[in-house]
Amino acid sequence: MRHSSGVRGDQADKADKPGDNTEEAKGSTDSKDPDDAEGPGGTGKPKRAAGREADGSGSISGGGSPRRRRLKRIARWSALGLALLVLGVSAAGYLYYEHLNGNIKKNKLNLGDKQLDRSAANADGQRPLNILLLGSDSRNSKENQDLGGARDDADRPPLADVQMLVHVSADRSNMSVISVPRDTRVTIPKCTDPDNGKVYKETNRQIINTSLGNGGPGCTVATWEELTGIPIDHFMMIDFAGVVSMADAVGGVPVCVDSNVYDSKSGLRLSKGSQTVKGEQALQWLRTRHGFEDGSDIGRTHAQHMYMNAMVRQLKGGTKLSDPGQLTDLAEAATRALTVDKDLGSVKKLYDLANDVKRVPSGRITMTTMPWVSDPQDPDAHVIPKPGDSDKLFSLVRNDVALDGKDKKKDGKDQKTTAPASPKQNVPVTVFNGTGTLVEPPVTGRGSDIAAFLVKQGFAKATADSTPRVQADTTLSYPRAVQRADALAVATALGLPESAVRHSPEVQQITLVVGGDWRTGTTYAKAGDGGRAGEGGAAPAPAASASGKPGAENGKPADGKPKADDNKAPESADPLNGDDKSACMKVNPLNRF
Repeated sequence: MRHSSGVRGDQADKADKPGDNTEEAKGSTDSKDPDDAEGPGGTGKPKRAAGREADGSGSISGGGSPRRRRLKRIARWSALGLALLVLGVSAAGYLYYEHLNGNIKKNKLNLGDKQLDRSAANADGQRPLNILLLGSDSRNSKENQDLGGARDDADRPPLADVQMLVHVSADRSNMSVISVPRDTRVTIPKCTDPDNGKVYKETNRQIINTSLGNGGPGCTVATWEELTGIPIDHFMMIDFAGVVSMADAVGGVPVCVDSNVYDSKSGLRLSKGSQTVKGEQALQWLRTRHGFEDGSDIGRTHAQHMYMNAMVRQLKGGTKLSDPGQLTDLAEAATRALTVDKDLGSVKKLYDLANDVKRVPSGRITMTTMPWVSDPQDPDAHVIPKPGDSDKLFSLVRNDVALDGKDKKKDGKDQKTTAPASPKQNVPVTVFNGTGTLVEPPVTGRGSDIAAFLVKQGFAKATADSTPRVQADTTLSYPRAVQRADALAVATALGLPESAVRHSPEVQQITLVVGGDWRTGTTYAKAGDGGRAGEGGAAPAPAASASGKPGAENGKPADGKPKADDNKAPESADPLNGDDKSACMKVNPLNRF
């Protein structure tokens, strides 16, 4: 395998909250008479009363004396000076906010010809967030060349040697992270460079880290959508220098090795036990491949998970955010280090995203690596997704199921609904054709065919909508809880499993989207291998019998009851919990000292 970088872009969402200074200024410039302002150490009494003098009769003078006028001038000038000072601070805060915004580099989100529809909202109208974190090995600056070496590579397109998908659940109760090894051979869709219009043809002969060179991070986003069937909402990319500045800004990150390790390729040298890495040493940790486990890219993903978990625990604990200077350093480092999609390109949006992520308890964060097998075309250098296990991992994330297996049962309220199903002929159903993928065209007439089949089954109000959709999984949505029984009746007629039926306030009536997992046939259970499994794409949903109950076609028991571990990450994904402080990297015996 080629030597790669191991950089990270996940810590950039901790920039300072914008607008604090401007709000402070707004509250401090109320139009009051300067004479009424309190003096330093004042009692709150009007300045005018404090400045009056008593005449010989003991009464208060009208205030026309030179001293009286001088005091009034001083008060006015003091108030004016204070106002200018506040306005100056406000302007400086605004300018600094704009300065931070100017630090952030922005690119187009998706460079493919099409992209997946956004993840559906849950019953409460909440959507999950899918953020792709990328580490670039670019040598486009002297600093990056000094840190990454290989100066001869300065002019070559950068590689995305670190790739992690962060999935934040719709209810913000949990977070799942999937790493894909940079040496994974995948289908890279056709991409168009937005800067020069150059078109990169679709290919299935290259590894995933080369996708970054096909026009930019938007091509890597398109590749991930094709690989996983998971719609990507945002990306964040960081380079060598960014990793170093970020690690310095947070004061270092604790890691652990089970033996003394020295990797001459990355330069990492650590003694056995727990250590805190920062600056260039943090970059060495994230880039090290030969020093860990079997010396492959897989071990490197595990080391990155340990680092990311520790970083999240530190930032959530606030230990590095209490000092304004450190916070400013972090904001500066984060914004300078980042390239993001255009919809995420401001401090305000990064701050809002950080708040979403911050709500997730560290104990509900699960780090995983895509299950893999050796690539038959190049078994000594490349890997491909492991059939079955990788499909399951991607499907769990697509369906917003936590990888730790601790999810509460979804739609619990709806399942208690006792309302009977309406007569079939009175149930309106809209059918969309979502069978297209990033590399496959939609199956012509798919929506019309399924709608016609439903009419034959007695659903006289079933119609097709020709509006284009792109979706990996077939889903059947209903807008109100009382319609669940109607939706289940439609699912039964089509052979869809109950897991495909969901409550969504976004639809107006019962809505079926025929996904890329069901390209042939009118009964889902008989779709066979018409989906995308085995093609490096997303997995089909579990097979079902004609009665609508899950059968044994996919290895499930005939009674339809799922196995205990069906709703958690497979062991081959090497899941790591965010609260696991005992994790320690196994050192490659060839790299001990």
